[in-house]
Amino acid sequence: MKKSLILLVLMSAALTLPLQSQGLLNKVKKAVSKEISGLTGNDNSKTAPEPSCACDNATLIIDMKKFNLDYKEISITNGIDGSIIIRDKLTQKYYILKNGQTEGPFNENDPRLAAVGNVSESSDEGDKKDAFTRAYPGIIVKSGEKYLIKFNGKSYGPYAIISDFALSRSKNKFAAMVTENIIMTESEGKKLEEAMNNAKTDQERMDIAMKMSQQMQNQMMQGGGPSSMQPKLVSNIPGASYDAMAMAQGRLEGNAKYDDIIIVTPDKILDLKGNRIMSLKENGYQIEKLFVNSANNKYGSYTSGTLTFSDNTKMSDLFNPYLISSNGNVSLTYMYYSPGKDAIMQCAIPF
Repeated sequence: MKKSLILLVLMSAALTLPLQSQGLLNKVKKAVSKEISGLTGNDNSKTAPEPSCACDNATLIIDMKKFNLDYKEISITNGIDGSIIIRDKLTQKYYILKNGQTEGPFNENDPRLAAVGNVSESSDEGDKKDAFTRAYPGIIVKSGEKYLIKFNGKSYGPYAIISDFALSRSKNKFAAMVTENIIMTESEGKKLEEAMNNAKTDQERMDIAMKMSQQMQNQMMQGGGPSSMQPKLVSNIPGASYDAMAMAQGRLEGNAKYDDIIIVTPDKILDLKGNRIMSLKENGYQIEKLFVNSANNKYGSYTSGTLTFSDNTKMSDLFNPYLISSNGNVSLTYMYYSPGKDAIMQCAIPF
């Protein structure tokens, strides 16, 4: 209250001396500004403290000032080649970080960016259909109206549908849920629709439907019968098999355990033989990312900036956790923003 009265007196004095008061008025403005902001004297704005997840031996990922990036306006993903991809939401430009080097900025259609995979965040329906071909370039490829999986010199398929796919962090194992044949392809559906629209009588429409039905039945028998229209598990992991009862509602995860692929259901974690690894305390579908340690006796779940471990310990204010291996030792890494350095930093936990 006392400060406010003093400021009021100063401003009144400045207004009564218009010719000689310009310097005084500027000083008053600065004083008022400090009064409003809560700063007095020579105080400077303080840098926000480091987050609780910060570690002493953190590794620098990217200096935000150097590349003129705003921490709140970037998104980070991981490429299948081990690189880190940063997207600037303001400029729609991309940066690739690998082996301590940063390249960019790149446009989204740059071939160097496409080669790392797992980049596009498009939600367009047309893009969704071929999402796996973009996420795993050179591994999942289009072959006519079907898809092939090419892995370590071997080709699997063709498949009408690839509904799920996982690649291990070591990139030497894969698993996929596939369907060899479907009753009607997209092009066949369009032809049928066009023929029906051009038909002039109900009898013509009936004849077209009967003809198409016979063609589909012939294709089904030639393609392996009804069993070829059932989903199945394909993998280069020995002993992998699909158990519909045990694996129901499960999804393939290649980033949850280093050098392995697991299946996550709403209440448990399974291996590709259907054996239970451990139970989940939370709903597996509500977890953004899941990580299982090498000993199969501990897991960590990541949701909305928080890592929660099965021993009930938590770490907050972090993002982009993933597993790495160095000299045979697996670690769970995570990133955080350092206000003091104005940089993205990374920590590693033996896991």
